[in-house]
Amino acid sequence: MQVRHDWSVPEIRAIHDAPLFELIDRARAVLLESQPKNEIQLCALLSVKTGGCPEDCGYCAQSARHGVVTPEPMLDVETVVARARVAKQRGATRFCMGTAWRGARDGAAFGHVLEMIRQVKALGLETCVTLGLVDEEHARQLKEAGLDSYNHNLDTSREFFPQITTTRRFEDRLQTLRNIRRAGISVCTGGIIGMGECVDDRCRMLRELAALEPHPDSVPINGLVAIAGTPLESRPPVAPVEFVRMIATARIVLPASRVRLSAGRSELSREAQLLALYAGANSIFYGEKLLTTPNVGETDDDELLRVAGLHGQAPAPG
Repeated sequence: MQVRHDWSVPEIRAIHDAPLFELIDRARAVLLESQPKNEIQLCALLSVKTGGCPEDCGYCAQSARHGVVTPEPMLDVETVVARARVAKQRGATRFCMGTAWRGARDGAAFGHVLEMIRQVKALGLETCVTLGLVDEEHARQLKEAGLDSYNHNLDTSREFFPQITTTRRFEDRLQTLRNIRRAGISVCTGGIIGMGECVDDRCRMLRELAALEPHPDSVPINGLVAIAGTPLESRPPVAPVEFVRMIATARIVLPASRVRLSAGRSELSREAQLLALYAGANSIFYGEKLLTTPNVGETDDDELLRVAGLHGQAPAPG
C-alpha cells in the first residue's frame, strides 16, 4: 500500500473522473489491501452544547447569525456519560462530542468537556470531540484527559472556503490540526460536498488532506444537508453517484484513513449506501441524529450491515 503526500489536483481529478466502474474497482482493491476486511467503525455523535456559535458557516444551523437553533445550555457530565453507555451497548466504539463554539477557552465549560472525556474514556470507548479552534495548551489538556481523536473539518478547498465561512481563515483550521497533532491526538478531518463548489474544489480538499503527515485517522465525507434558514438552504441534494465518486476517490488518495460516510447519508437509498461502502467507506455515524441534522435510524443501519455482511469494529482492548 503506497501512502503519498504529494498528490496533484490533476492526478486526483483523473481518478475522480474515471469511468465509474473502473473507479469503484480500483477503490475496492485499495480498501481490501489497506483496511480490515468486512469491518466498519460505528461512531456515535452527541451535541453537548447546541446553538449560539458566533461563526457564520453557511451550512450550519448552529450559527447564532442564522437564528435557526435556539441556544441550549451545555449537557451535564452525567447525561453525556449515560448516552455514551447506551451507544456502547448498541455497538459504537467511538463516541464523539460536539460544542457550538468558535474555539476552546479556559473556564468551567472546558473543564466539563475534559471531565466528559475522562468518564467516557473510562467506559472503554474511543473519545472524540469537536470544539472549534484549539491552541497548543488546550490540545495538551485534551490529551491529558485521554482524548483519542479531534474532529476539525476543512469543509472544502482553500479557494472556495471564503464563500462558506468569513469569520475564520482556512489557515486557522490547518493550525488547529497542527496543534492537535503536536499533542499526540489523532486527527479526524474531512469536508462537505454540495455547497456550490466545483469538482476541482473537491479534489483540492483531498489534496490538502493527503498533504497532512501522517494522513488523518478519519476522513468524514459529508453531503450538504440544506437546512431552512441557513444561507445554503436552497442548494439541491447531492446526487448519489457524486457521493460514491467522492468516497471512492478519497479511499484511493487516503488509503490508511477510515473514510466515514457521514452527514447526508439519510438522503441516500440503501442501495446507494451499500455502493458507497463497497467503494471504500468503512465508518459511519450510528444513531438517529448528527448534532442538529437527521441520520439513518439504528434499526435501518443494523439491516444495512446485515445485508452487506459487515461487522462492527471490535472495542479496543483494555
